[in-house]
Amino acid sequence: MIKRDLVLERQWQALLTTLETILQKKPKDLNGVLFLIGIHELGRGARSFSKEEKQDLMHIAICKVLSLAGYYSLDGLDAQGWPHWKLIKKLPHFDLLEQEKLLKMHILEYFEKDFGWHFPIQE
Repeated sequence: MIKRDLVLERQWQALLTTLETILQKKPKDLNGVLFLIGIHELGRGARSFSKEEKQDLMHIAICKVLSLAGYYSLDGLDAQGWPHWKLIKKLPHFDLLEQEKLLKMHILEYFEKDFGWHFPIQE
């Protein structure tokens, strides 16, 4: 593992620990964090969601975090208040591991920008 990847993984673990402290439950994985971001972006609080709504929340979160890199922009809200995004620039073709790294980097950026959380790494 190269140093940059190690730093990313340590920052990611720090984020999960922070979320666990706040929520009293640690998100299981990347999808769990994306789900939380989707709920936050929808702005209606925690409630029960259908399977389709859960998929939509994940999509909202992915578009939101990738909008930080200019891949998506908010297109507006539908009649039910759900955000819709449009693709601005084509996503690079990455393997699954690189896609996960890209999402983690932008999720960390999301929490820094929206919540003021920072995840400095101690060497």
